[in-house]
Amino acid sequence: MTTSPPQGEVAPAAGAAASELATAIEGFLVYLRDVRQLSRHTLDGYRHDLLTLRRHCEEQDRTSPTQVVEADIRQWASQLHRRGLAGSSIQRSLSAARSFFNYLGREQGRPRNPAASVQAPRKPRKLPKTLDADQVNKFLSFDEDSVIARRDRAIAELFYSSGLRLAELAAIDTGDIDAQSRLLTVTGKGNKARTIPVGSVALDAIQRWLEVRPPVAADDDSAAALFTSNQGRRIGARSIQARLRLQGRKAGMHQDIHPHMLRHSFASHLLESSGDLRAVQELLGHANISTTQIYTHLDFQHLAKVYDAAHPRARRRDKG
Repeated sequence: MTTSPPQGEVAPAAGAAASELATAIEGFLVYLRDVRQLSRHTLDGYRHDLLTLRRHCEEQDRTSPTQVVEADIRQWASQLHRRGLAGSSIQRSLSAARSFFNYLGREQGRPRNPAASVQAPRKPRKLPKTLDADQVNKFLSFDEDSVIARRDRAIAELFYSSGLRLAELAAIDTGDIDAQSRLLTVTGKGNKARTIPVGSVALDAIQRWLEVRPPVAADDDSAAALFTSNQGRRIGARSIQARLRLQGRKAGMHQDIHPHMLRHSFASHLLESSGDLRAVQELLGHANISTTQIYTHLDFQHLAKVYDAAHPRARRRDKG
């Protein structure tokens, strides 16, 4: 079992302690401690990361910093990845290596930094959580027994009907909806406006809300707002999030429901039915189709489940 050196001391290099690489690393750690005055915790992190680098390089007979090339750094990063380190941990190790070689460049006039262009493996993109059609129906089973319940129903229906972002829905004014043509104009990211369709169920819910919407507004902005509070103020993003969570609990959902989950569900269900990625991109207001393509993974997951459940040779037969 190894122990950390006492406070203020730099750990001596183990094994080939006299190698030029080991000596350079020790000098760098002294610089971090005495000149940069980094904390003990931060120094321990640098020490650990550079020790693994030194061991890897010396295994490749790289005993001097001048012998270390970019390929060595890439192999080291790959080795860390194979050991199961997270991308963020590998990035931290690479950052320590870049700082070390930058230090040598300043101190010894070595402009080459073999770690400069090496990046950690990208963190896999998490697929957004979605609801299936039955879960959406369960969530949208509102009891419209109050003014607020009518408003919340209209908000939830509009999220799922048109795949809106939270900020987009909060900013909607009554004049943004054309009930006759069933279209809604919203302003999305980058201050870009887009016009999208609104489903008849959402339009009906909005109409029922407008019938009871408080007639007195707190200010000019609230007077134009589609969704307002009991006090006549435009309802804010946090309030919308809280109301959706509350409705989820009332509906007996086993997870918190949030606006983006309804947006993701809208995109996934639409793509599953139509297969038209470009149309979904336009409806969501994505500037780049690569952002929309994440929903194809959700669709493929659905197809895989159907295949596994239905295909006679999808699963291994029980041995017996």
